[in-house]
Amino acid sequence: MTTMTETSARFREFKMPDVGEGLTEAEILKWFVQPGDTVTDGQVVCEVETAKAAVELPIPFDGVVHELRFPEGTTVDVGQVIIAIDVAPGSGDASAPAAAAPAAAAPAQEPVEAPEAEAEPKGRTPVLVGYGVAESSTKRRPRKGAAAAPEAAAVAAAVQAELNGHGAPAPAPAAPAPAGAPAGGRPLAKPPVRKLAKDLGIDLATVVPTGKDGIITREDVHAAAAPAAAEAPAAVASPVAPEAPSAAVPAAVSDSARETRIAVKGVRKAIAQAMVGSAFTAPHVTEFVTVDVTRTMKLVAELKEDKDMAGVRVNPLLIIAKALLVAIKRNPEVNAAWDEANQEIVQKHYVNLGIAAATPRGLIVPNIKDAHDKTLPQLAEALGELVTTARDGKTSPATMAGGTVTITNVGVFGVDTGTPILNPGESAILAVGAIKLQPWVHKGKVKPRQVTTLALSFDHRLVDGELGSRVLADVAAILEQPKRLITWA
Repeated sequence: MTTMTETSARFREFKMPDVGEGLTEAEILKWFVQPGDTVTDGQVVCEVETAKAAVELPIPFDGVVHELRFPEGTTVDVGQVIIAIDVAPGSGDASAPAAAAPAAAAPAQEPVEAPEAEAEPKGRTPVLVGYGVAESSTKRRPRKGAAAAPEAAAVAAAVQAELNGHGAPAPAPAAPAPAGAPAGGRPLAKPPVRKLAKDLGIDLATVVPTGKDGIITREDVHAAAAPAAAEAPAAVASPVAPEAPSAAVPAAVSDSARETRIAVKGVRKAIAQAMVGSAFTAPHVTEFVTVDVTRTMKLVAELKEDKDMAGVRVNPLLIIAKALLVAIKRNPEVNAAWDEANQEIVQKHYVNLGIAAATPRGLIVPNIKDAHDKTLPQLAEALGELVTTARDGKTSPATMAGGTVTITNVGVFGVDTGTPILNPGESAILAVGAIKLQPWVHKGKVKPRQVTTLALSFDHRLVDGELGSRVLADVAAILEQPKRLITWA
């Protein structure tokens, strides 16, 4: 689909593109430009969220921003014009063509420069149980962010005035900028953190940054939200129509003294739909095995000191991923998908290894393409890039598509095991429990050993008990004796 149109020799319009495999809509999360700003070809002008991921959109030409057609928080259909650019500023009539469906102007704010990196959170970043994503629903969600009708706005003003006149608390004045704020008064925060603050109704100018170079982190926003929630008065019923929510509380979040309601949309909505679809479509079977991984932990320690692994992150997940790939090579029938339309089992001769990860927008499962062809250093590098990209909220829809088998690490929470739900279109998912020092019979004596529990869920339509058991047993055997990575490869 063409994403830009020429409305005159001077003005060009940029349309919402289809950023991921047939999606029909996307929500504008953040504008990085405002009217009057100069833009260049390839410059990112906004961030949007689809049912699969958050994506930055670059503008395909040079010029000056003339108009933003939709404010932040608005869900826009693919093909609608979202921004108009003056490609020949100062050359005559400055009147741009009228928008087909103009929306309320976006609130004025300075363009945001995303910092290079957010301060690293303390401790380990968890990798969570993931349920994958599916094609976006054809049911359109209600539009948000559009301007309320004049009558609704008048009613809202009258109600607020009435409440303030009868003892209801008036809006508190904005808190002064914290000492750590930059000189220009513009708080430094990454787009996902800004989105979180917006959802929680937190003004970033009031948040004290603790990140490197004065960057506001997610923890800073949550810390600022905690006292605000404790001091918030009980909600007062109002006859104002739902299309005109209070400016203090975003449309996506509704708070009261006893509960918080958060609109389910974007990635989180797709996860919920995929989870239900998978659980009630594929007949799940889960098997468990507890295994001594002491030798694997020793191998991890040795690899960390190996010069050939310099510059990449080495952890138990790397060895587990390699063990699963070897087990799939030995039992290739497990790497398949069920074709309901044609009533066929489709065996895959490649492995796109999914890794369930936690992101600011929920649980996603990006995958490493052709993981079966990668050496151990290449696999380590790919895992590191995947986790970093997911943590920054920059995972692309293409990275989450086409997975064949998934690993989910619940052990980072101290959990021993679980029964993971298959990602749609995949045949198996391996859950890894916590690795703990436990008493274990080793060489005829009870000794303290590093032990974990593995759980493999598989689609019983195409993976029978024997095949699933062989795969799980192979993974366990490799983790118990890592030298099998060589002898079985």
